[in-house]
Amino acid sequence: MRDRRGCIDLRLRRGHRLAATLAVSGLLFGTAACGSGSGSARAGDPNTLEVWTRSDPESAQTYERVFAAFTKKTGIKIDYQPVMNFDQQLQSRASTKDLPDVMINDTALMGSYQAQGLLKPITPASIAGHGEITAKSWSSTVGRDGRHYGIPYSRQAMTLFVRKDWREKLGLPQPKTWQDTLALAKAFATRDPDGDGRKDTYGMVVPGSAQNGYVAWWGASWLWQGGVRIIEKDGTGYRPAMDSAAALRTVTWMKDNLFCGDNGVIQPSALTSVTANTTNFQDGNAGMYLTGPYNISTFDKALGKGKYEVLPAPAGPAGNDVLADGENIYFGARTGKGKQEQALAAFLISPEGQTLAMTGDHQPVVRIPVNSTLDAAKVRGDARWSVVQKAYEDDSLQFPNAPDWAPIKQDTADSLNALFTYCGSDVKAGLKELNDTLAGDLKDQDLLK
Repeated sequence: MRDRRGCIDLRLRRGHRLAATLAVSGLLFGTAACGSGSGSARAGDPNTLEVWTRSDPESAQTYERVFAAFTKKTGIKIDYQPVMNFDQQLQSRASTKDLPDVMINDTALMGSYQAQGLLKPITPASIAGHGEITAKSWSSTVGRDGRHYGIPYSRQAMTLFVRKDWREKLGLPQPKTWQDTLALAKAFATRDPDGDGRKDTYGMVVPGSAQNGYVAWWGASWLWQGGVRIIEKDGTGYRPAMDSAAALRTVTWMKDNLFCGDNGVIQPSALTSVTANTTNFQDGNAGMYLTGPYNISTFDKALGKGKYEVLPAPAGPAGNDVLADGENIYFGARTGKGKQEQALAAFLISPEGQTLAMTGDHQPVVRIPVNSTLDAAKVRGDARWSVVQKAYEDDSLQFPNAPDWAPIKQDTADSLNALFTYCGSDVKAGLKELNDTLAGDLKDQDLLK
């Protein structure tokens, strides 16, 4: 439902979403108690694990190579299911009380999965090689009750991809600050860097759609650099933090300079773009993209390695922290196959398993290794990955993992998208409304302090 200004009523939608979540949770808590459905063909085979990953066909081929090596090494077979609409299919399987044995999916989903009863708790010491994973990575698998509900598998941090050939042609330096970034974006948009005599280039690519929370995901790095936290830890709970002076300054700067500034700084479709259709950088008509390192192989093929560079994200008023995220290994809340699941997890985090997942002819599924004995740049023979690894290790923040982050991200995205869409919007009032909505999200989860 929309209000008289045409804006989505976030409070109404939050209530509908909560009701749906609770309905599903009832099914899943029952699943945790009852175990898997007896009708599953592989449920009675102790030597076969059903494994789901959220993967497109390209990355699925890398997973297939990794799982084949695991089976050859251990004799444990893998019934592999690459799934694109992961959550929808997972909820369907939950309703039949037959969850996959092992799932690999985003770190930010752990709080939601735990709240719904999807996951078995994990003791890190039960996984061979657990000591080779850093405390920072393990910390992202701790649930509200202090127990671990995932095993780190892959990590990444946002970096800035820049058309090096365009920048050098225009005689401009690598950007170090927000103002440098804005100046370079304007130059890319107005000074014909591709030399075709037409005004057909854009400064930067932005996946600014509210769909699936994209603008909050992309915008998180800007918020961090502006000194903003969407929610903040407060004792045993959290409190919303989007009505701060830092939030007002940062969101106003983003609106005025990126979305409502000079034409051409971002692509015209930015506010309806998700990552799947945000192809301007690889298509050759945009000069910058703040994004994850999984795009390196794609851009190498589309543009050529020599045409672009991978740089640390330029610093904002509060520093250069960027969003870090990645994937965890989760064990479905069902009985049996614990040793087989632990064996698979141990292989996936081992130097052998991580190296296989980082290399090959298809898109890598491990970006920054969680195994601390490995160096991403050395494994790949590509110094650009050291920029990504340093960003993760030294200058990154993750979304809080204990809450159910999905509604928080979505409500933040809806608010930011609305503020950026209407250039006459009242940022202060919009952020106050968002803060109230986030308080409701936290209250729904009994986390508001």
